[in-house]
Amino acid sequence: MRYVSFRTGEASAQPGILENDLVRRIDCATLRDFIALPPHERARHVTSEALSLAEVRFEAPVRPARNVFCVGRNYLEHAKEGARASGHDLTLPEVPTFFTKAPSAIAAPEATLHFEARVSSQYDFEAELAIVIGMRCKDVAENAWREVVFGYTCVNDVTARDLQRAHGQWFKGKSLDDACPIGPWIVSGDELDAQNLEITFRLNGVEKQHSNTSQMIFKIPRLIAQLSLGMTLEPGDVIATGTPEGVGFARNPPEFLRDGDEMAVEIEGIGTLRNRVAIR
Repeated sequence: MRYVSFRTGEASAQPGILENDLVRRIDCATLRDFIALPPHERARHVTSEALSLAEVRFEAPVRPARNVFCVGRNYLEHAKEGARASGHDLTLPEVPTFFTKAPSAIAAPEATLHFEARVSSQYDFEAELAIVIGMRCKDVAENAWREVVFGYTCVNDVTARDLQRAHGQWFKGKSLDDACPIGPWIVSGDELDAQNLEITFRLNGVEKQHSNTSQMIFKIPRLIAQLSLGMTLEPGDVIATGTPEGVGFARNPPEFLRDGDEMAVEIEGIGTLRNRVAIR
């Protein structure tokens, strides 16, 4: 199943299921409300009402009730390139490095991302696989992680590198408006081997990142178990699992986003999240 949030005209966003060239409407206020239902109750909320793709505009498929959870330095080659670029020795964490992005950073697929040159001169890209949590849970055992996953989607963890360095932590540089496009839809968890998916980022059609989710340092079971340890996760929570090598700041010379750039995050089995950059 491919779950979407969509608009028709000026109406509020509503949830649906993408089936070929049609979107079937879900009778819930938001996709997060649908996800929060007990799994055995979800089917009866899927209606027979269908719209053509020409009638709808996709929004971010889910908007969590709180910050987007993210994982830093979760691909070895990305950790290496970051250490080289910063002139530091490579040190790998013993536990996942979690940080968050503000909900106000979330943007839709195909949306133009509006950034300000006065705020940052170093907007960067990060292609990531994201997990969408499907139930309220805490202290999830590693061997039970599949039970709490609703599905997977694409995230572009856009980062203002100069702000990230200046503030000495990651929240501000990661949380600017439009800095977290998500989508284009959520693929249900039972349809993917999420730990073996090709992940690619293209900038203006040129490949900049290419890896496989099998290269994560901390695998999905560990991420969910560690994040949920002593901390309740909610339906619709989003966990971005880290980016592979090839990001802009670590290139020689560095390559930061420019006005008019076209970005594409493509993940095998999910699809492509596309956005245009506007910097003023």
